[in-house]
This record gives sequence, C-alpha cells and structure tokens, in this order.
Amino acid sequence: MAATIPLARIIGPYITIIAIGVLVNLSFYKRMMEDFFKNTALIYLGGVLALIFGLLIVWFHNVWVAGWPVIITIFGWAGIIKGAWLIILPNSLGKMVELYKKHTALLIVQIIIMLALGIFLTIMGYFVG
Repeated sequence: MAATIPLARIIGPYITIIAIGVLVNLSFYKRMMEDFFKNTALIYLGGVLALIFGLLIVWFHNVWVAGWPVIITIFGWAGIIKGAWLIILPNSLGKMVELYKKHTALLIVQIIIMLALGIFLTIMGYFVG
C-alpha cells in the first residue's frame, strides 16, 4: 500500500483534468474520437500505452481491500483490459465511437463519473492521505 498515495496524486489530477477538458470541449473530443478511429496506428499505440500503464499500476498496486485504495487497482486492471481490447479487437472501437455519437448523454455520464473519481483521488492523495 506504499504506492497508494503517490498513485492517487498522479491518477487523480490526470483524470480530473481530462474529464474537465472533455466536458468543456465536448464537440472537439467527439471529433477527436472519430479521427482516432480512422488512424489504425493511433489505435494500436493507444492500446499499447493503456496496457503498459495498466500493467505498471497493477504491478505496484494490486491491492484488493474494502476501501478507497481499490479504486487505483481497478484503474490498473481497466487499463490492462482496455489495452488488450484495442490490440486484440481494434475494429470494435468504431462501434463505441458510433454509440457515443448517437448517445452523447452516455459519454457525459461516463465523464462525470470519471471527474468525481478524479477529484476523490486527488483529495485522498493530497489532502487526506
């Protein structure tokens, strides 16, 4: 659990800033998702990076406890799953982009949840922990 606070201090602000950016510039990020899907090299690179960062988080913080540190572990495993998904099934990303284009509320709800988790981790990492 020694890595919990440092990881919360990195992941929390990272997620918070991205979530705010998406919420403030929703149309820009929807266009970016479309562009991302059209570039196969970016899909692969995104998968590789998600996999690497997910593996690093799990390596240093595979903590399954009944408390807030498990959020960091879940982010690590989510990175592994996302990375593997983008590498193994890259063509399925188009369906996700279409889903977000048709149902913007789904994207907004997801981003609001990420914003809340980012703020929570930032507070735990810098002010409580």
